[in-house]
Amino acid sequence: MAKTASNISALGTVGTFIKRGACSETSFCVLNHAYNDSLKNEEHASIPLAGGIMQYGYQCGLLWGAAFAAGAQAYRQFGSGAQAETKAVIASQRLVESFRALNKDHMNCLEITEIDKSSSTMKMITYFLIKGGTLGCFRRAARYAPAAFNDINATLSDTQIEQPLAPVSCAAVLAQKMGASPEHTVMAAGLAGGIGLSGGACGALGAAIWLTGIETLKKPDGKIGFSNPGATAIVDRFLKCTDFEFECSTIVGRKFDTVGDHAKHLCDGGCSKIIDVLSAR
Repeated sequence: MAKTASNISALGTVGTFIKRGACSETSFCVLNHAYNDSLKNEEHASIPLAGGIMQYGYQCGLLWGAAFAAGAQAYRQFGSGAQAETKAVIASQRLVESFRALNKDHMNCLEITEIDKSSSTMKMITYFLIKGGTLGCFRRAARYAPAAFNDINATLSDTQIEQPLAPVSCAAVLAQKMGASPEHTVMAAGLAGGIGLSGGACGALGAAIWLTGIETLKKPDGKIGFSNPGATAIVDRFLKCTDFEFECSTIVGRKFDTVGDHAKHLCDGGCSKIIDVLSAR
């Protein structure tokens, strides 16, 4: 395993962004490859999370991709179970903190770009082409990748982290209910509580979109993009269940202080209806 971020170059990250085309897939790919691994379908399936979940403007796709990469490395080091899931959640907490520090305390795509799926075509053209928004996204990805890599390594090497009893993560519970592999379950774990307990857009929703994308890509003619029918159907079901709210902190009525706090919420039956709705086939 690589020990430092020195092999993550700004030029290489930008090149990956140009090739892959989505911030979420870029972040996942660059970090995953820094650990000398490649998960082609898993990386590609993160595309719909770019633009803050299908361009809704919530957490930047760089965060979703980094959280998946943290979970992937946690699984490689610790296998399945509460320890790996806890490590993934805490790594995601650090990933959010680093992202905010690099982006004027913002984590949402809309806050950074001032555009989302409701923006006019002219406003999008103005931002990306005239104001240099594309270059801004490239620079953001290049700055964030090495910081994220260091966050993941620091968390996974910390021997003082205590894990609560399972279930640890709403996104991991969702993954299990959808029949995901132990690896995918840990990879999704860090999305808990709106990515690393930050209270943003629901992590279980992001996990459901991602897992559905992986299943789509397994089909002979399977293709996905920034938006696809499977993901759209999941979002529609989710919004009907949550009274059209996206954010974890609004749905639950608070943020979670610790992994144990979130685990207790799940043990008490919290978010069970949402998880059931998202996992329905």
